Amino acid sequence: MSKTKKNQQKGFSTLNLILVIQLIVILALSIFITIAVSNATKQNTIEHLGAISDERAQIVKSYVSNCENTLRAFSKAKQVTDLLEYSKTVKFGEIGTLEEAGPNADVKKAQKEAQKFTTEFGNDVENLEGLWIGSWETHVLTHTNDKLAGAMQTRKEGSRQAELQNAMEAGDRGLYDAGFIISPGSGKQCISMYQAVYDAQGSHIGFAGLGIYTSGVIDTLNSVPIRGVENSTYTMIDAATGNYIFGISEELMATPTEEPKYLELIERYKNTPADAGDITDSYTFNRGGKNYVAVYTYIPEYKWLLIIEDQTSEAFRLRNTMIIYLGIFGIVILSLIIVFNIIAKRQEKVNQKLISTIAKNNMTKKSLNTAMFNDVLTGVSNRISFSINAEKMSSKPTDSRYFVMFNIADFSEINTTYGNDAGDTILVHTVNILREFFPEKEIYRTGSDEFIVVVPTDDEDFRDSKALMDKVNIAFRMLVVPVDLDNGSKVYTKYKIAAVKKTGGVDSSMIAVLKDMTNKTGEATYGMIDYREI
Repeated sequence: MSKTKKNQQKGFSTLNLILVIQLIVILALSIFITIAVSNATKQNTIEHLGAISDERAQIVKSYVSNCENTLRAFSKAKQVTDLLEYSKTVKFGEIGTLEEAGPNADVKKAQKEAQKFTTEFGNDVENLEGLWIGSWETHVLTHTNDKLAGAMQTRKEGSRQAELQNAMEAGDRGLYDAGFIISPGSGKQCISMYQAVYDAQGSHIGFAGLGIYTSGVIDTLNSVPIRGVENSTYTMIDAATGNYIFGISEELMATPTEEPKYLELIERYKNTPADAGDITDSYTFNRGGKNYVAVYTYIPEYKWLLIIEDQTSEAFRLRNTMIIYLGIFGIVILSLIIVFNIIAKRQEKVNQKLISTIAKNNMTKKSLNTAMFNDVLTGVSNRISFSINAEKMSSKPTDSRYFVMFNIADFSEINTTYGNDAGDTILVHTVNILREFFPEKEIYRTGSDEFIVVVPTDDEDFRDSKALMDKVNIAFRMLVVPVDLDNGSKVYTKYKIAAVKKTGGVDSSMIAVLKDMTNKTGEATYGMIDYREI
């Protein structure tokens, strides 16, 4: 065999070996990327559902708060207090209240004006089940159903009267939220609440009662679309009673839950203090041979458990799509390598094409990595990058870093009011300000409306927390400057900000720590931004 042919065979053998090695490396990289992206996308999906659950819980709380504000406004009206003032001198009976008042024309006039006010006020309340004024002994003095005015006493037994009276006096400014009940009059579920009314000396003289049908809050929840999990279902349970407030079907309403997981959650959280703050978590389960993911928010203030459930096939659709895409990408790469390997054995010219193709593939891989680990809109790193980089950060006990979260408050409201383009403008504006005040520092977009800046403590400009917080406060002052939109409007942006100095190892849980701090402190105030060392 000639020396030239031997050299050619040796060249082909070396080329084949190189191609095989490339094949193994690319397949391994594809598997690694698939696993990493799959896990990160799954976690992002669960966190997205958690944010949705939190948002829906806030809708429920806002709905109840609006009901409470409505009742408080009604109870403070002059017509209400004038009528109840007479309860100190006139003994109202179960039947014939006005007749027992005798010739006292002022009582009759006050009752007539209060009844008119009750009717007119109730006409402006949506989903109203009933609005009424009661004496301290629970005699109905006015009612939106005027047939009930002066004709009934809701709690005749002294013990039940005392139970209601004590509950009102123990409530916030005399308000007692009785929760979700089945109305004895309409047979429908409603939110029931009572507001004590006091005279000028601070003594109770009666109360106002309000019932609002729960269909209102259910309609409110259903009217808010959930992108990506359109077929998800809501369930809400009263942990104090174990009954459904609403569920997948109307038949479940006000019935005891028998779902083992729900009972487990009730048992776990029912004794949580009312001021502990909302608790959000998730779990997966199988029902009828199908896999589901559930995210729940427990509201200790009312002892309510809100659960969102969806099939994993829909909830993790993005993850599944990414796996398929990467699988196809791997197959394409494999096919190309095989084809080029065959051609390379026949002619050297094709070898050059193979090298060119591999170079293109490397560029494709680099572009994929860039899109995967960076936020396209703002150009900063994304949550996946944060999770990966956190593992690379030194875990020496003496190493420390500052982590500062800037969370855009009510970002969804900006998108709703001004449009998504305005929301994008605010996001880019936020990053530009952060880059200006924290040049060459790592900035991550870890959520739809939140950014984290990582600052090494050995940086000459940030050797102590005061220097850091001074810079954070100055950046905050620039962030809240109104942003001009293309249509001439101005957006006044608010932020929730928190800072942490972390010594030792770091992982992705830092996001949850910062988010919890911003949720607890609420909207940021200049000079009063929360800072901790852990």
